[in-house]
Amino acid sequence: MTKETDHARQPTDELIALLDAADTLPGVRELRAMSYELLHAEPGTSAVDVGCGTGRAVAELAERGANAIGVDPDEQMIAVARGRWPEADFRIADAYALPLADASVDDYRADKVFHELAEPARALAEARRVLAPGGRIVLIGQDWDTYVIDSSDPALTRTIVHARADQMRGPRAARRYRNLLLDAGFHEVGVEVHTGVFTGPAMLPLLVGLAEGACSSGAVPREQTDVWIAQQRARAAADRLFLALPMFVAAATAPR
Repeated sequence: MTKETDHARQPTDELIALLDAADTLPGVRELRAMSYELLHAEPGTSAVDVGCGTGRAVAELAERGANAIGVDPDEQMIAVARGRWPEADFRIADAYALPLADASVDDYRADKVFHELAEPARALAEARRVLAPGGRIVLIGQDWDTYVIDSSDPALTRTIVHARADQMRGPRAARRYRNLLLDAGFHEVGVEVHTGVFTGPAMLPLLVGLAEGACSSGAVPREQTDVWIAQQRARAAADRLFLALPMFVAAATAPR
């Protein structure tokens, strides 16, 4: 469930479907709302949502009265966002070169983006450039090494999780949020962790994706991959699936 550059991306149609499914999961709406509160988004403020995907956060920020801009490098993603939210401002660009003037926005938001970036420090330097003095930044994302999955083969599950993480540019970016923000010169840096617990079939596509990613890397043979996926499908059918997914939320203030 990623939205930025620097990485061999899934086909955009598949990615859009995954993002739409993720938006309906328990707690996700609340996590987005919390990010807006941390930004202090309110009428008259301006915000950029980097890696905006299909634009839901931009629309919700606008509902709060903020002047929101959505940025994503994927032309098809931006086309979908414009179709869904025709009154909103969406632009094609990546995290390293935002189409904004210096000190021109009050808020910067990036949700499930930084694990895709090869140069997170460069992206944060760009965030510093576009943020007004005292502006707010919020980063949201999962640590790809910390999926907690119940299975009958913990060793294989560990291999699957870590092999999939190793395919990311920055699989452990979320645990680095605080230090990255401090290194970039931000002040009042805080980090929270909100863990979602999922026991139904809605998360099967994510689990299948983890396993298929590990298989494609050569870390797990095809036969073991198929068995593991079948076991997780059986768990879901029997109401025995268990996944805990910690989401890291970091907020900070730009120097005044």
